[in-house]
Amino acid sequence: MAMSDTSRAYAEQLDKEDALSSFKQEFYVKEGTIYMDGNSLGLLSKRSEQSLLAVLDSWRTLGIDGWTEGEHPWFDYSEKLGAMLAPLVGASAEEVIVTGSTTTNLHQLVATFYRPEGARTKIVADELTFPSDIYVLQSQIRLHGLDPQEHLIQVKSRDGRMVNEDDIIAAMSDEVALVLLPSVLYRSGQLLDIQRLSAAARARNIPIGFDLCHSIGAVQHELSLWDVDFAVWCNYKYLNAGPGSVAGLFVNRRHFGRLPALAGWFSSRKDVQFDMDHQLTPAEHAGAYQIGTPHILSAAPLMGSLLMFAEAGIDKLRAKSLRMTQYMMDLMESELSGMGFVIGNPIEDHRRGGHVALIHEEAVRICKALKDNGVVPDFRAPDVIRLAPIPLYTSFQDVWDMVQRLRAIMLEKQYERYEKKRGVVA
Repeated sequence: MAMSDTSRAYAEQLDKEDALSSFKQEFYVKEGTIYMDGNSLGLLSKRSEQSLLAVLDSWRTLGIDGWTEGEHPWFDYSEKLGAMLAPLVGASAEEVIVTGSTTTNLHQLVATFYRPEGARTKIVADELTFPSDIYVLQSQIRLHGLDPQEHLIQVKSRDGRMVNEDDIIAAMSDEVALVLLPSVLYRSGQLLDIQRLSAAARARNIPIGFDLCHSIGAVQHELSLWDVDFAVWCNYKYLNAGPGSVAGLFVNRRHFGRLPALAGWFSSRKDVQFDMDHQLTPAEHAGAYQIGTPHILSAAPLMGSLLMFAEAGIDKLRAKSLRMTQYMMDLMESELSGMGFVIGNPIEDHRRGGHVALIHEEAVRICKALKDNGVVPDFRAPDVIRLAPIPLYTSFQDVWDMVQRLRAIMLEKQYERYEKKRGVVA
């Protein structure tokens, strides 16, 4: 049922009641623009800018001594960031490390945990997951001399938008050696039941990992409590660490001491790393899954951002995210009725991630019109408009204004001015 009060005054009242509203002033938000694409790339904050400048200053003043001196020495920078990230995924500091990219981390962990043997040779994924994850799984299967067509099981969606957990669990047969799933489906925003899926995999003695790219920073996690084996994520979406920023990974402490499949110099235990021994002594925590030298300049903005997350609290951020996405859906139901839109994300709070997936046959042209009207959306082929109100820097008035601009675009048929073709980068 549509909400009763669709006035701008109501949006203003919600902003007055918002305990997190002050964080918006910490971000660089282009004047006149409503940014709804933070689930693809978060905006720059002043604190992230300062933490990057601090690293540049230490490089300028200390040179190579920056590895061991200064406020934040680079030698253990990844571990320090891992400890700051740990509360966001429900893990101990030792179980998290900031390193690599999502895809390289996924290669590392799949190579480590996928051990086909006997009848157990298959990997379970889903057909709606992000393509990069599938590329990794196909590559790792081939490296074992196996055929992805036979050994990669992609659980089918019943409606083309969401995946049923019952179907995933049904695929966990005694032929399965690994399960890899997204926490949130990137198109529809469906939040999977990680706890239930992990318990099902554990009961069948199957290692299970999750890609948290579309949930980290927007949704609470309890990876240690849920006994997840491993997880990977990027830090440039809801965590606002900048384009191409260093990623993160989690390895359950049950697996500490396990030799990483892809070892490198920074896999080493730090106290012996400079012994230069040709026999690796791996770190006794998630740091063992690092490969190369930390990308300090790409990691630095994350520190400033995580300071804000610590202040705001992921529980409050999640509560505001849910309230904003619900408010957005209510406004859409009221203001966009009869215009051909379908809300493609789950309605229930416990199944919804951080964005609204608005489906329309003219989605690509509507997105172009939105950008020319000062709204930055995200298009996903063939017909999805993703809109992500970010708790740290989106106001309820932003949500209200965005829906009004979208309503005008539809009433005036502004989208008809544009070619029905997406750009190279959507």
